[in-house]
Amino acid sequence: MDHLDVDFDDHLTAFSKAMIQGLEGKKSCLEMIPTYLEAVSEIPPHQRVIAADAGGTNFRVATVYFDENKRPVIENPQTFSMPAVESELGREEFFEAMAVLFGGVIDASSKMGFCFSYPVEITPDKDGRLIRFVKEIKAPDVVGQLIGENLNHALAGLGTGVLKQIVLLNDTVATLLAGVGYRNRSFSSYIGFILGTGTNCCYIESNANIAKRKNLDPRRSQIINTESGGMAGAHRGKIDRLFDATTNNPGVHIFEKMISGAYLGPLFLTTIQQACRDGMASGVAAEAISRITALTTKEMNDFLFYPCGDNPLAKVCRQSGPADTTLLYVIADRLVERAAKFAAVNLSAMALKTGMGTDPIRPICIVAEGTTFYQMKTLKTRVEFYLKQYLEDKRGIYTEIIDVENATLIGAAIAGLTN
Repeated sequence: MDHLDVDFDDHLTAFSKAMIQGLEGKKSCLEMIPTYLEAVSEIPPHQRVIAADAGGTNFRVATVYFDENKRPVIENPQTFSMPAVESELGREEFFEAMAVLFGGVIDASSKMGFCFSYPVEITPDKDGRLIRFVKEIKAPDVVGQLIGENLNHALAGLGTGVLKQIVLLNDTVATLLAGVGYRNRSFSSYIGFILGTGTNCCYIESNANIAKRKNLDPRRSQIINTESGGMAGAHRGKIDRLFDATTNNPGVHIFEKMISGAYLGPLFLTTIQQACRDGMASGVAAEAISRITALTTKEMNDFLFYPCGDNPLAKVCRQSGPADTTLLYVIADRLVERAAKFAAVNLSAMALKTGMGTDPIRPICIVAEGTTFYQMKTLKTRVEFYLKQYLEDKRGIYTEIIDVENATLIGAAIAGLTN
């Protein structure tokens, strides 16, 4: 499970092979979902668009326009609870409840960019058919329904008049689009990367390479949602397999379970409890650690920042001695190092597939989002180290990671204005 056990080149080759298989419609652990959205750099100035972000249990709406310098201006932002969180709703009830939340902005524009962060199958007209709800949403009758079409029907029922031109996308794609036009910088291509509770990645692909979709203009390109958390075949240790068997979906999203915030803390707990059973910790520490029933990634991160501080693991170690503190710290640190290496493999595969980034003055822009990526101790700097070592120095591919505030709303607005 050590990061030195991860061969970067071998994993990069496996990632790239899975991407190509997914694009060709062959059996693959990467879904490689076409979005039918282009990353257009020319954003019309001073045109308002309705932007919405449905993710988790929150629902955000606003109006957005871009000034003459391509800077986004967000107006009338409002945050609501996502419909069907508190109680189950039928199909019509769900969309009617959602339509009401647009009341303050509905007359601002005929265009809408809708970041809908639940599994959907995007259609060529840029609507999306719901595959399933996650994150506590209780509306089973909505599964299989077109989100934009049903929302438009509900809005019409409220007397809003003209139907909206709705463009549907997910949070990873919105994150990528938020980098377009970023501070008038010149980039050769874009990658959207999420590493928070879960992980995902998207990039821009030539239509000519998307063999599983017919009638695409081969001269154009579009964003591909890779669903990279599902990558299989990554090198795992015995404890990775032991931990995977305890999750709600054993054998699924193997890659995500080694790098994302939902899993790093629990994986760390499984690892240190095994270390205690193997006699690596003192008896006092082993007894205390064996009684821990749950450990979050935040608690793991607190320990990394403050191994002698006021957090559960530090308190356990104070009962025994510095050797136990060092043991736990090294295990946590090595798991973070491995997560960074895997994340860099993911990003490198996307960057190489674009065929861009060979000129250092026009690098590939990686728009990154997620608390795990930015807040986990040393994770971001280690990802950048691996990208420099394996992508830039060995392959001559240049990248730059940026952080865009309100990325999902801004990306949704760009989608609504340019597609």
